[in-house]
Amino acid sequence: MPEEKNAAVVADAQLQKHTGEAAFFDVDNTLMKGASLFHVARKMYERKAFTLSQAAGFAWKQFKFVMRGETLQDVHAVRDSALTLAAGISVEDIKALGEEVYDEMIESRIWPGTKALAEQHLRVGRKVWLVTATPVEVATVIATRLGLTGALGTVGEVSDGMYTGKLVGDILHGPAKAVAVQLVAEREGLDLDHCWAYSDSANDIPLLTMVGHPVVINPDGKLRRHARDNNWPVYDYRAGRRAATLGLKAATVGGAIYGLWRGFSRFRGPRP
Repeated sequence: MPEEKNAAVVADAQLQKHTGEAAFFDVDNTLMKGASLFHVARKMYERKAFTLSQAAGFAWKQFKFVMRGETLQDVHAVRDSALTLAAGISVEDIKALGEEVYDEMIESRIWPGTKALAEQHLRVGRKVWLVTATPVEVATVIATRLGLTGALGTVGEVSDGMYTGKLVGDILHGPAKAVAVQLVAEREGLDLDHCWAYSDSANDIPLLTMVGHPVVINPDGKLRRHARDNNWPVYDYRAGRRAATLGLKAATVGGAIYGLWRGFSRFRGPRP
């Protein structure tokens, strides 16, 4: 019994030691392969929320995202399309859809290495937040399923339980992530100099530079150079990235096109 009590005291002391510390994880290409919003759109298409041509537009954006990483133009294009399509859909439907999307499409695409990093922070008593442009309802599902503290995401305007097609504030992307994290730090009493942030995109440099421990995962070219110049840790979980680059890209292109065709061709047919 004394040994068990001592172990509990030590464990509690460890948790107290990390009070005021937290880790913030981007989602797309950092926690998971590809863009989570694409899978939300695909599931919405299955439910006949929009047309095949609109679905094809999302597929093309996802393809570019996987191949080259995100750009601000792509993110804004996805935002505008998603807002238009979300108008008139109920909040409860999106929450239920988020559960389905996680089970069917997101869980298998989570990078084990990134998940392990998040779990390590939790084990030592740090809070772990997702910070993403993905709708907050979907981001919250991901965070809950992974046992994380919570999620910061893009917030859609709601009236009478239905999305209006407008945003509350702006899409949570780039500098907006840094603003959101600053607000969380003030609310939770966090010391950002003792916090971590993880991302794949140069668009998140404002977030990465505001914490004491920036970490780069699966970076785009610009962020990789920035990380090298600033001596930031870099983790790359994309298998074979440095070997046979041209052959790998060719295979990836073929696989992506085939996967998108298979995914969406199943849903062709007469619409009501």
